[in-house]
Amino acid sequence: MLEADLLLTNATFVTLDGPATAVAVLGDRIVALDEVPARQVVDLDGATVTPGFHDAHNHMAWYGLTLSEVDCRVESLDALYAAVEAAPDGEWVVGSGYDQNKCGGHPTRDGLDRVARGRKVWIKHTSGHMCVVNTPVLAELGLSDHAVEVDGGLVVTDETGRPTGLLQEQAQQLINPLVLPYPVDTLVDAIDRAGRQYLREGVTSCVEAGIGGGWIGKSPVELEAYQRAREQGKLHVRVELMVAADALHPITELGLGLDLGIRTGFGDDWLSIGPVKVFSDGSLIGHTAAMCHDFADTPGNRGYLQGAPEALTDTIVAAHQAGWRVATHAIGDAAIDLVLDAYEQAQRSFPRADPRHRVEHFGVSRPDQVARARALGVIPVPQGRFVNEIGDGMLRALGQDRSAFAYRQRSLLEAGIVLPGSSDRPVVSGAPLLGMHDMVHQRTASGAPFNPDEAITGLDALRAFTYGSAYASKQDHLKGTITVGKLADLVVLSDNPATTDRIKDIEVLRTMVGGRFR
Repeated sequence: MLEADLLLTNATFVTLDGPATAVAVLGDRIVALDEVPARQVVDLDGATVTPGFHDAHNHMAWYGLTLSEVDCRVESLDALYAAVEAAPDGEWVVGSGYDQNKCGGHPTRDGLDRVARGRKVWIKHTSGHMCVVNTPVLAELGLSDHAVEVDGGLVVTDETGRPTGLLQEQAQQLINPLVLPYPVDTLVDAIDRAGRQYLREGVTSCVEAGIGGGWIGKSPVELEAYQRAREQGKLHVRVELMVAADALHPITELGLGLDLGIRTGFGDDWLSIGPVKVFSDGSLIGHTAAMCHDFADTPGNRGYLQGAPEALTDTIVAAHQAGWRVATHAIGDAAIDLVLDAYEQAQRSFPRADPRHRVEHFGVSRPDQVARARALGVIPVPQGRFVNEIGDGMLRALGQDRSAFAYRQRSLLEAGIVLPGSSDRPVVSGAPLLGMHDMVHQRTASGAPFNPDEAITGLDALRAFTYGSAYASKQDHLKGTITVGKLADLVVLSDNPATTDRIKDIEVLRTMVGGRFR
């Protein structure tokens, strides 16, 4: 008779795949859903057990780095400047997390100069889609008194043409020669710090949404940091890596790819190469998302694409032709139109079975775009936690008439689309239970209703952060439900997200990855 390594008993097992009275684990797999002989039996004292949480879109190294940077998540510009002034001595002051909607505006080069004590200052917006630098940085870039044109980005100037210090979208790459690449060991430590926090929050798998190039990458050899972290026992959760499109180049016979022909699917169930990451537009709260209509609070501004439409389409089609899954950032409805057109063209020109391409964020989507995504088999990947933390800013940007199009969930489910769960951490807090709570309650930080018609049940939110995310990664045969034969990635909770109204108050008691409590 089968003898398991571990048997979990006396719990509510929310398997998302039928009944269970216990969970038996052998090695890293689930082998039974009832009581069988086991070398160790753990009585869970009435707790709830669910599949491990899977964040379908986060930035793991970026988040780990922010834990050692100046925290700029403040409520006023005075507080931001004070945080910069109080930063430890050094050549650079690097901060992250500011939101002009919350602190009363963007910081400026002059404001930063007043508190920098001669140091270089680099302050990153919470969205990651813009940053502010001070005069010493601009001077090194040759931008002290004039701007330059940047394809897919903007060096913001005042009325006299003098740069304010704000760099939007692709213009952020102007400072890359001064700050990148991060040393591999620095990235390893960031991955370690991030992973430890993920385990405390019940995360057992995540998708790193952009490495190796562009403004999102931290090093051209970023994959080495993840591999080294694994070798050193510092990769605490399973990671699928999106490769920034900037890192790809023409490969003989294969089209667009990486050297040696490495592409989507390479790796194992701990560390693997996922989709190629393409940026089509920017940020909703930063007013750089490409929209079909003006932003409600900035008439005349519809955002912009991060490249020529033809070039973005060519990149998507070439990556598809070369066998990549493609994950394209598209928040505004104009960007979503372009991306869906490109996916349709790619599949028509080079048919593939179930490519399962993705639209990251799918932020402002019309009903016809929802229907079209379903018809194309495309997976939208929205972020539930945005509702609370940046929802007030999004409502101001969209206005009452268009807010019903924002960050859909129920509409996707009703269309027959599998809904993933994700955070975009560190743009917002990444704890999945917070995201689930906001997916259900649809309330902003001020208490305003965000998009109540898109509210879903606690069970649907749990399924999104487990099965839905595994499906979006084409890993649903390995994880996402508590099923015999699947990986033993589980989380033990103080209450059941499917039945309680206070999901955000649930405690993560223990997290299991690969059959081991971590």
